[in-house]
Amino acid sequence: MSGNGAETAAILDRLSRRVPDWATETGPSSLTVLSSRVRLARNLASVPFPGRSTPEQEKQVVARIRRVAREAPGLDEASFLDVSRLEADDLDFLVERRLVSRDLATGSRVRGVILTDGESFTIMANEEDHLRLQSLYSGLRLGEALDRANEVDDALDARLEFAFDREFGYLTACPTNVGTGMRASVLAHLPALVLTRRAKKVIQGVSAMGMSVRGFYGEGTEVMGNFFQISNQTSLGKGENEIVSRLDEVVRQVLGYEEEAQDTMWSRARLQLEDKIYRAYGTLLCARSIAADEVVSLASAVRFGLALELGGLCSLSTLNRILVASQPGHVIRAAGRPLEQDERRQARATLIRSLLAGSDGEPSGNGRGIASEDPPTPEEED
Repeated sequence: MSGNGAETAAILDRLSRRVPDWATETGPSSLTVLSSRVRLARNLASVPFPGRSTPEQEKQVVARIRRVAREAPGLDEASFLDVSRLEADDLDFLVERRLVSRDLATGSRVRGVILTDGESFTIMANEEDHLRLQSLYSGLRLGEALDRANEVDDALDARLEFAFDREFGYLTACPTNVGTGMRASVLAHLPALVLTRRAKKVIQGVSAMGMSVRGFYGEGTEVMGNFFQISNQTSLGKGENEIVSRLDEVVRQVLGYEEEAQDTMWSRARLQLEDKIYRAYGTLLCARSIAADEVVSLASAVRFGLALELGGLCSLSTLNRILVASQPGHVIRAAGRPLEQDERRQARATLIRSLLAGSDGEPSGNGRGIASEDPPTPEEED
């Protein structure tokens, strides 16, 4: 793992040319669940927690984590980025790819991130805790994400002494993480619940079952494109498998409610649904200037169309690529230079048209009794 300037630029360039593994459609329930994540918070017993450690201690923590991580399964060829030395646009790029948290990106400590080639596993150093191990998979795959996180955690635990108490478990900077130090989460797309105004009731029910519901980028962020991040609230007094099993159960209940809402909307407002979805797709196909939040909203409508098995739309993999590549930091990185807002919107629209022109196939079948004639296009008149 190296962190010099040339290699940092090469790593960022390599990342920008591919879609992260969590954004592919290979996982179970991937039309409704974009990703599953398990994050473990750990601290070194011999060093004050971040916030109380000195810059020299922070530097030593990063160096030690880098050295030990080389020996962990699957991390021998992982890359390292010195987050402390990155420009604001590059930090936005990493946050958008969910490789680092906003807290790590905006922090003032000596900090870094270790990441695998497919971006399915990362280690953040000196965020709120000394280590944040993150396992990120496409679709509803909490069990796999936990297994991978535990595999690396066990390897690091054999070489590092973590702050641990027999009664309380792993000690963390935030009391809600004490215990297993685990936060498991699922990023679910719930447009029908939103459109039928049932989302608030479902969220209240999820909260009553001990879960948190947050926005697209996690804690402190807003809901975008009808994406909701559902996660456990606390980890004290519960085992990792218990937490993951309970979250999986809750998410499956929510997905059941979403499917019921989709059926209701389809039976009562089929024409309006088709019109909304195809108008959204037409805008993505033809727009010459478009804002990032509008892309998320339009892509949400198209994703809904894919869930309903409507014909004539792009594939899910293309839609996920658009969702990732259209974010501000990605557009700027693709341009290779700073962009004014108008330039960024134009560049985003051009990028989206290019991705749709090279779409890797359409979903098969007509789904819920859709007629086989061609879908309406933006050029058609009333």
